[in-house]
Amino acid sequence: MHIHINRHLYQLSFSLQYLHTNYIFFRELLRTPSKSPKMKQWVEIVFIPSPGIGHLVSTVELAKLLLSRDDRLLITVLIMKFPFSSDPIDAYIESFADSSISHRIKFINLPQQNIETQGNSTINFLNFSGTQKTNVKDVVAKLIESKTETRLAGFVIDMFCTSMIDVANELGVPTYVFFTSSAASLGVLLHLQALRDDQNKDYLEFNDSTADLVIPSYANPLPARVLPGILFEKEGGNGFLNLAKRIRDVKGILINTMTELESHALLSLSSDGKLPPVYPVGPILNVKSDDNNDQVDSKQSKQTSDILKWLDDQPPSSVVFLCFGSMGSFSEDQVKEIARALEQGGFRFLWSLRQPPPKGKIGVPSDYADHTGVLPEGFLDQTAGVGKVIGWAPQVAILSHPAVGGFVSHCGWNSTLESLWFGVPVATWPLYAEQQQNAFQLVRELGIAVEIDMSYRKDGPIVVTAEKIQSGIKELMDLDSDIRKRVKQVSDNSKKALMDGGSSYASLGHFIDQI
Repeated sequence: MHIHINRHLYQLSFSLQYLHTNYIFFRELLRTPSKSPKMKQWVEIVFIPSPGIGHLVSTVELAKLLLSRDDRLLITVLIMKFPFSSDPIDAYIESFADSSISHRIKFINLPQQNIETQGNSTINFLNFSGTQKTNVKDVVAKLIESKTETRLAGFVIDMFCTSMIDVANELGVPTYVFFTSSAASLGVLLHLQALRDDQNKDYLEFNDSTADLVIPSYANPLPARVLPGILFEKEGGNGFLNLAKRIRDVKGILINTMTELESHALLSLSSDGKLPPVYPVGPILNVKSDDNNDQVDSKQSKQTSDILKWLDDQPPSSVVFLCFGSMGSFSEDQVKEIARALEQGGFRFLWSLRQPPPKGKIGVPSDYADHTGVLPEGFLDQTAGVGKVIGWAPQVAILSHPAVGGFVSHCGWNSTLESLWFGVPVATWPLYAEQQQNAFQLVRELGIAVEIDMSYRKDGPIVVTAEKIQSGIKELMDLDSDIRKRVKQVSDNSKKALMDGGSSYASLGHFIDQI
């Protein structure tokens, strides 16, 4: 009942806000002298995602959705890359070459910038996009000059690119933020930023605290132990909250979520008098199968084929899939505990096991040349009939396969939305960033996941025991659980939200009207 009331209050609040916006628009329209009809005017939006394939894909999927809704729109996506990245960004972009929207979406690679390797790595990451401000200004200025019949309507930026608000202001156009995580996690950042700036409270006091915090975007008290670890690096925490502060300066916030999933959090954001309009437009996903040859190389295509062939031989909803995102990896001690849990529990499993980068080096996990060195002796032989250990994983293709019945996940927001889309329940094992908050929201707020560990941190001293892992997977794979039924309902809601008449469809329409 509480969730339903919140949802209706939110929708009422949003509708009143929308009516007010339209009133102003039509009032100004009536004041404007009529002119003779003109040909259709193109409207350009510049998208600036953060580096990394995860941020890029959801941003481009939003761009595609906008292009499908209004044929007056043109979109240019400015691409930043980390120098150490191995993401398949170029292959992903090339997949648009022959698409029906290729004439209305353009990708521009910004000049390569090195990321500082000395000092605070968090600050270096937060400052990375700022090194591109001059390049962005030059590129967009040329864009304006070359398209005299096109109006630049504004920037849509990632939250980590808020320095680009300065560039948009110089060019005299509005900025919108596309927040690629949950509305609840945005609420945490804005709440802590307001405590710091408006009430002069030191949020660092929550470090190692056992306190439960009252935060408007959560219906239940939030344990301090699930706050992002970055907040407790003094420099990094302040830098992070400074990004949140700048979000208050934009003209609107698009969030990759839907009203049916986060009604409470969205209502709390719409009630914040210092925040611009919020547009829940999700779930924004690329649910096209990963085995599309245009997007993966021949090696990955072969890997996908082998994985799907193995899954084809498994009973429906019988396989637990373990995968921890593009940055997910574990110590050898932790790997052995996972292996023990899988073997002792007798589970059918598909395990994406990645090798951490060398200690002290910035990088992303890679595939092991040979898994046997890190796994317990005899594990592969003992589980040969029921399990498969892989490296890189075509996650969408796997989650959409009928043999998969559960997902042990790091709770990254994209992965969370994908699992919900396909109706696959999650066992939470967060690693970094806001993933601990996501895990809390899934388990305690929404009741659509089981917990393996909610406050685990990738670089922390804790090793989760085999017994705890086994217990979580056993609960996850219960085919008659209430959690599984609720996940099925969320899956249905996800698809309805994007259909004509759905909540996210309507919200995106409001944004297009604003543009």
